[in-house]
Amino acid sequence: MPLKLTVIGTGYLGATHAAAMAELGFDVLGLDIDERKVEMLAQGRVPMFEPGLEDLLSRHVAGIEGSSGRLRFTTSWEEVGEFGDIHFVCVNTPQKHGEYACDMSYVDSAFSLLAPHLRRPALVVGKSTVPVGSAARLAGLLRSLAPAGEQVELAWNPEFLREGFAVEDTLHPDRIVVGVEGERGEALLREVYATPLGEGTPFVVADYPTAELVKTAANAFLATKISFVNAMAEVCEAAGGDVATLARAIGYDDRIGPKFLRAGIGFGGGCLPKDIRAFMARAGELGADQALTFLREVDSINMRRRTHMVELAREALGGAFLGHRIAVLGAAFKPDSDDVRDSPALNVAGQIQLQGGQVTVYDPKGMANARRLFPTLGYAPTALDAVRGADVVLHLTEWREFRELDPAQLGEVAGRRHILDGRNALDAALWRKAGWTYRAMGRPNA
Repeated sequence: MPLKLTVIGTGYLGATHAAAMAELGFDVLGLDIDERKVEMLAQGRVPMFEPGLEDLLSRHVAGIEGSSGRLRFTTSWEEVGEFGDIHFVCVNTPQKHGEYACDMSYVDSAFSLLAPHLRRPALVVGKSTVPVGSAARLAGLLRSLAPAGEQVELAWNPEFLREGFAVEDTLHPDRIVVGVEGERGEALLREVYATPLGEGTPFVVADYPTAELVKTAANAFLATKISFVNAMAEVCEAAGGDVATLARAIGYDDRIGPKFLRAGIGFGGGCLPKDIRAFMARAGELGADQALTFLREVDSINMRRRTHMVELAREALGGAFLGHRIAVLGAAFKPDSDDVRDSPALNVAGQIQLQGGQVTVYDPKGMANARRLFPTLGYAPTALDAVRGADVVLHLTEWREFRELDPAQLGEVAGRRHILDGRNALDAALWRKAGWTYRAMGRPNA
């Protein structure tokens, strides 16, 4: 009999995973406690922007004309328990309020609600990013609460999705990591991922702690690389160097590589910031806090970049924001996403507004989410409208649309032709040729 899969939690990770598993040929049942989200997904729509995801859903959601019908959604735990052979848990693990540690309440709740409905052999697969040691605890919880007892096994299969590339990363991952206790869990996951394994995707089998640590270690490394080049940007500004040239030069070294070496206002989003903080917190609980003290400086450098952009904007306006109009191009924490969680762009915009500036924001996809989070900021329907009358323009999210803007056209409506490139992504020569004063972080002013 073909395996039947369920996906617990249909947010960004879960919705993508459910659609991708249907694409791989499995019958899939997604569960969420949010009835409105379930209704939306059942219509082939998603509550977030992710390139290609709605098209993938429409190809498989039952009831949509021309779909495979392999994907359905429900709010019933009992239905999930009866349906699935393998249950993927994809719920969120946000940062605890006022603490570095991650909030495990959603994961714990999902396991506690699922387990009583597991009356036959099943594999539960955790995909959420959790503190090391969680899997062993949750395996015990499953055995104690599931009617099938020891016949219910746990595996840990961390996700490595990049927002904006989530569909591709799920269907064609660069590696698959599984933490298992026995051969059955490994065999079942090899069956689930047979298609990408057939394409040559590496399959790494590990114990629970190692599988849990892979995700947090990867994010810690990426965060460190980003903060390293931003630290070099600070030194370049002090010494008169050019961080873009520096990054290009060291990126040719195969041991370093060019990715994540673009200096700017730093990282944000729902993963890197909270994951490195949770990693530090867990290391402290394990008595290994000194091993990760460097991550405090990584976090500090990252937050300092936002403040530095505010300082550069204030300097461009003669020392004060009061009475000036500021255009902010970007609200999402990265391009090809509408995710504004811990967005450096919105953080900068908010700081400037608090200091008296009149801020107008434009983003191709993140406007609705930005309005909910920062309702007092001004918002414009286009980049041109945002720039109209502005005394300084801040480029803070690296959307392709912004790289393709016509500096001459924007210059005709701007109050002053002054732009600060917080992502080191614009063509400086093009903007200067159009009469703009162009400045980027860690680079010479001319």
